[in-house]
Amino acid sequence: MSVTRTAKKALVIGGGIAGPVTALALREAGVEAVVFEAYRTSAEGIGGTFMIAPNGLGALAVVGLEAEVGRIGQPAGPMVIEDGKGGVLAEFAGLADLPPGRLMRRAELYEVLQRRLRESGIEVRYGKRLVGAEEDADGITARFDDGTSATGDLLIGADGTGSTVRTLIDPAAPSARYTGLLGVGGYSSHRLPGRAGRGESVHFAHGARAFFGYWGLADGSGTAWFSNIPQPEPMAPERARAIDAQEWLRRCRELHADDRPAREVLRAADAATIETFPRLEIMPSVPHWHRGRMVLVGDSVHAPSNSSGQGVSLAVESAVELARCLRDLPDHTAAFAAYEALRRPRVEKIAADAARTNSQKSAGALGRMVFRLVAPIAMRTFMSPERMLRPVHGYRIDWDRPVTPVAPAAPAVPTAPAAPAVPTGREGREGRAGRTGRAA
Repeated sequence: MSVTRTAKKALVIGGGIAGPVTALALREAGVEAVVFEAYRTSAEGIGGTFMIAPNGLGALAVVGLEAEVGRIGQPAGPMVIEDGKGGVLAEFAGLADLPPGRLMRRAELYEVLQRRLRESGIEVRYGKRLVGAEEDADGITARFDDGTSATGDLLIGADGTGSTVRTLIDPAAPSARYTGLLGVGGYSSHRLPGRAGRGESVHFAHGARAFFGYWGLADGSGTAWFSNIPQPEPMAPERARAIDAQEWLRRCRELHADDRPAREVLRAADAATIETFPRLEIMPSVPHWHRGRMVLVGDSVHAPSNSSGQGVSLAVESAVELARCLRDLPDHTAAFAAYEALRRPRVEKIAADAARTNSQKSAGALGRMVFRLVAPIAMRTFMSPERMLRPVHGYRIDWDRPVTPVAPAAPAVPTAPAAPAVPTGREGREGRAGRTGRAA
């Protein structure tokens, strides 16, 4: 398919995960990209653990990363839902025709992405915090807080839940919403029995006072774990950092004192590995995904609850789908409209489902008891693995299929005049890998 593109150069704001994947996908689509990262240094070694689901692995394969990503982390086996007393409520064995997801540290994926950017000749500029942008008939100019600027045909916001680009598109756009949970996670020398100890299954337990997740490390050396702790009021990152790791571990041990195997895992936990995530967040529905030459991708526009296990996977899907639309539709306005039409229904359905799961995690003792009673019935009926996993994990982007334009929609008019955004100080999950990442 031959098109004459009006978009030849894109300014990608955010150097976490969505930004680099967007830049790589744009390169496959024939669009030059430069990545701008707000922080002055790269994020090697920073960030917690997450899973890339089979659909996310499929999207990464489009940009040639399937083999490299398949060598990091460990495969995620069946998901086992437990009652906090060692009893199994249900098990999702995965789908036989799909590869397993992979559990990995954010830093591992970040390293792969940065290496591929270098190999591809894609420039990353650090210390470039976006503060404003101006459009004209020929392009868009981004302005940064160090007084510099850059001009391109498009500006793509991959700058996380605290997105500046989102507020440039619409100053009245919603902000990320706190889920009522904070996350704590780390590693333990406790060795689980059976397949769990071999890293062949991933376990999620509805404990007496908090939600607990765990899985054995593939090398058999111990256990990775996390706790999602109900916290009605969000905790400022500064306050969370001021609390000693030993104190966080003490709190987790207290919360899970009556839960098995959480108490055994936490008894042998290493405080030096503790990471805290004080503001587990979700993005409400964003009315305007794009305006003019600006568009959003990843957590800046659709960050589902950590309960979905889909945050990274959806971000890389959207990065690839945006590039595909820009490849096939010469006018960026038509490309942005097609991109939103392809992505919005899927990401909002997954976010809504995850929000319901999240409410179970933050429910009180009575809510958790009701879940333990109804879960076995639900898993045997309407929540079977095939019905639950196939639409999400089985999704694949057909990169070779041409994109067709969507019917014109009413122009997306911001509710207030666009104005240069002022940095909020929030650290978006895509804008800086792992600074406010998710604990599973």
